[in-house]
Amino acid sequence: MKVLIVEDELPAAKQLTKLIHAFRPQTLILETLDSVEAAVDWFSNHPMPELVFMDIQLADGLSFDIFSAVKITAPVIFTTAFDQYTLKAFKVNSVDYLLKPIEPEELQAAIVKFEERFMAPPSFDSPLLQQLLQSFQQPVFKSRFLIKLGLQLSFIETTEIRYFFSSDSLVYLKTQHNKKHLIDQPLDQLQHELDPKQFFRINRKAILCINAIDKIHTYFNSRLKVTVRPAADFDLIVSRDRVASFKNWLNGSTS
Repeated sequence: MKVLIVEDELPAAKQLTKLIHAFRPQTLILETLDSVEAAVDWFSNHPMPELVFMDIQLADGLSFDIFSAVKITAPVIFTTAFDQYTLKAFKVNSVDYLLKPIEPEELQAAIVKFEERFMAPPSFDSPLLQQLLQSFQQPVFKSRFLIKLGLQLSFIETTEIRYFFSSDSLVYLKTQHNKKHLIDQPLDQLQHELDPKQFFRINRKAILCINAIDKIHTYFNSRLKVTVRPAADFDLIVSRDRVASFKNWLNGSTS
C-alpha cells in the first residue's frame, strides 16, 4: 500500500507513520507534506497514491483548498483535532474521519474500511457462485445414452455400461447385465464424451470401462489382450501404440 501523509505537525506525522506500520508493516510512506502549497505541487507532479492521510488544518490553510487547486482521485482519510469539518470532509474523497489524538483501533478500522472498499478482490463466498465457477472449470461427461427397445425409446445410465464396440459399421454398447444395444454415435465422438477416468479406447473398434476388465494378458507383437465381464464374443486387443497409455490409465493417470 502506497500512502501519502499531509500533516504540518512533525510529532503527529511520526506517530501516524508508526501506527500505520504497526498495523500494515509493508506500507510505503511516499512522503510527508506540511502545507497546502506543498501538497498541490506534489499532486501536480506525481502519480496518485493508493491512500492519503490528510490533516484538515495546515500551516497555510485548510486541506480542502488542495482539492480546489488540483484533481485528487485517491481516497482520503482525514485527521484533525476538531470535528466541525466532518460534513465537508465527506463531500470530497473521504474514506473516514479521525479525531486527534488518533486511537490505534480507530486507525485500524479506517484502514480496513479503505481496503474493503478500494482494494479487496471480489468475494466468491456464495455456494451457488462457487458451483457455477466449478461447472465452467470441470468438463461434463455423458451420463446416459438413448436406446431403442422395439418401437419404444429408453435410456441406459453410463454407469451401467461396460464397453462400446463397432461391428459392420454400427456401434453398440454392452451393459453390466450383458444386454447389447445399438446406439447412434460413432466411437470417435464417444471417446470425447466419456469420462477418461472410467473409459479407455483400446483400439479403433472398442472402448472399455475400467469396471469391465477381468484379466489382462500379454499378446504377440507387444500388444495386450483383455478379457472382460460380461464376456465379449470377439477379441479385445490393446493396440501396440496404445499400450503405454493403457497402462498409465490402469495406474490412475488420464494424462
